[in-house]
Amino acid sequence: MMRHIEDRGALSLLELLAAVTILGIIAVLIVSRVTAGTDRAKETSCHHTRAEINITVERYYLHTGIWPANDLSDIAADPNYFPEGILPCPVTGAAYRLDPATHRVIGHAGATDHSP
Repeated sequence: MMRHIEDRGALSLLELLAAVTILGIIAVLIVSRVTAGTDRAKETSCHHTRAEINITVERYYLHTGIWPANDLSDIAADPNYFPEGILPCPVTGAAYRLDPATHRVIGHAGATDHSP
């Protein structure tokens, strides 16, 4: 024989725990997807910025006959090349620099851009 509870107005502790657990799982899934998307966007932004700097470094070399400083201080200060300066790497916040051997931009964690 089953007991019947009439006019039950409150949740049991077990029901509340199940609801909180489900909401927690959903929140973890959503946050992880948003975080992964943000990281991908930063990586893509870093790649595009390195490519833009590489093009400008080559243009600087063609105009002056010398490579810019490895820390890019001279080209960053010249408003003809970067009127608003060079933004830092969006992944690490560190300044971009040139590899002294290849004169290519080095981004976060030593990542280099090998595009022409």
